[in-house]
Amino acid sequence: MPLLRLGVSLQPRWPLDDGASVLRAARHAEELGFDHVAVGNRLLDSGFGLDTDPLVLLSAVAGATTRLRLLTSVLVAPYYPALVLANQAATLDVVSGGRLILGVGTGWNPDEFAAVGVSARERGARTDDHLAAAKALWTRRPADFDGPFTTLREAHLGVPPLTAGGPPVWVGGRSDAALRRLLRFGDGWYGTGADAVEVSDVRRRLDALAGGGGIADRMTLASAAFLTPPGIPAAVAPPGRPLGGAVPTAASVADDLEQLAEAGLTDCTLWLPVAAEHVGKAMEWVAAEVTPRLT
Repeated sequence: MPLLRLGVSLQPRWPLDDGASVLRAARHAEELGFDHVAVGNRLLDSGFGLDTDPLVLLSAVAGATTRLRLLTSVLVAPYYPALVLANQAATLDVVSGGRLILGVGTGWNPDEFAAVGVSARERGARTDDHLAAAKALWTRRPADFDGPFTTLREAHLGVPPLTAGGPPVWVGGRSDAALRRLLRFGDGWYGTGADAVEVSDVRRRLDALAGGGGIADRMTLASAAFLTPPGIPAAVAPPGRPLGGAVPTAASVADDLEQLAEAGLTDCTLWLPVAAEHVGKAMEWVAAEVTPRLT
């Protein structure tokens, strides 16, 4: 089976009176051999879990771990002015030793767009503008840039990224616009609940949009997947098809992962819709029962 790297989302609703619990979970994920941890981007309470700034939380995780890659899953690019986004991402890239993966999307929540004073109708154009400006700041000193929302003149970013060219960018979304954005600015695609058919379709569409050349074979293809291990109660309903089916077993989960890998998926983030106190047990089940079936 092609190599498939497994990560875990740090999205459960961690107890507010024990803020270090999420850091202990990240350290445990590292001890269990997971490849990465992921944090989403919510400004207002979603009801689904920890609603934090991903760059802030992942900075704390960087200090609590040594090997785990750190994925924003996904950061809503229009919420951040381009210079702020470029500087914060470069800072985390430096302090983590180059472990940041910048997963980005255009966002969707009209309440959050209204609260930050950004038009939701501009979210695609702003995402393109901010990614292009960030790339300029990460690769050129000084950087000049002219975009619809960002203008830079001989700008020297406060901290150059450790990773040459800046941290890898994974672009979320299934539309043609999202895939074109990936071809212009990204290093990988990031889906949500993708099955093998969708992964194969994304590969085909990427190659078609790029005019051939097998570009999808040279890119990271990643997706979040929803998993409630057997014997652990779900805290919320998964927002998509659960990995391994409605009654998952180690064999059915491994089979789904193998199909994803055969279709071309390289990285899978496990989103565990369980209570915070069960996250450790859920990760241990994956490490003990599923991972050995994949190697």
